[in-house]
Amino acid sequence: MSEFKIAAKTASPQFGKEFTTYLALPPGGKGPGLVLIQEIFGVNQVMRDLADGYARQGYVVACPDIFWRQQPGIQITDKTDAEWARAFELFKGFDFALGVEDLAATLDALRKHPAVTGKVGAVGYCLGGNLAYQMAARTSADAAVSYYGVGLDGLLDIAGGIKKPLLMHIAEKDGFVPPEAQAKIKAGLAGNSSVTIHVYPGQDHAFAREGGKHWNADAAKLANARTAEFFKANLA
Repeated sequence: MSEFKIAAKTASPQFGKEFTTYLALPPGGKGPGLVLIQEIFGVNQVMRDLADGYARQGYVVACPDIFWRQQPGIQITDKTDAEWARAFELFKGFDFALGVEDLAATLDALRKHPAVTGKVGAVGYCLGGNLAYQMAARTSADAAVSYYGVGLDGLLDIAGGIKKPLLMHIAEKDGFVPPEAQAKIKAGLAGNSSVTIHVYPGQDHAFAREGGKHWNADAAKLANARTAEFFKANLA
């Protein structure tokens, strides 16, 4: 596994014009591409493990540091109150428009990577779930998966841009996405044949984060199996 630098379209006054991306290669050295989008904790061990796991499934995985404009190299956990406080600070300070721009740059760089054989998709968790949805609507991603994306009820106006397959995993008891927001999301996307939504009864936010407070082995296994099948069908 390695890292590589990507040139941002819009520079940061403090940190310049390049950001770092964690890169995981499949055992065969080549395969479809996958942009993995972090939670609010940075490109930490959880995200690197996910990248390595998707790589073992045959994908060339790039997980960019989307907090680089605030502080490059963030790697915190969900284990302490201080880390949660810092994570929410980063979330509140995050510029979504520039974040999508950086993800589009990652997508373009991955398409040009010599290990990538063709299509390139995206998958994201929490904050990354929001951004995976936006990638489906705003970029050339060939397929996207959103795990318990936050704030999606405020982004239904861009749903018309979703022309390629999007798979969404929603936690029924998500503390960050209340029932009224979930109902709005489902209603707003009901007419889009490119979108598939699965709701996980009784599950809370981040049910697929192994070792997390709300991790549920059965729900995570089901969601991950659906994701694997989705990417196999749409990125091969």
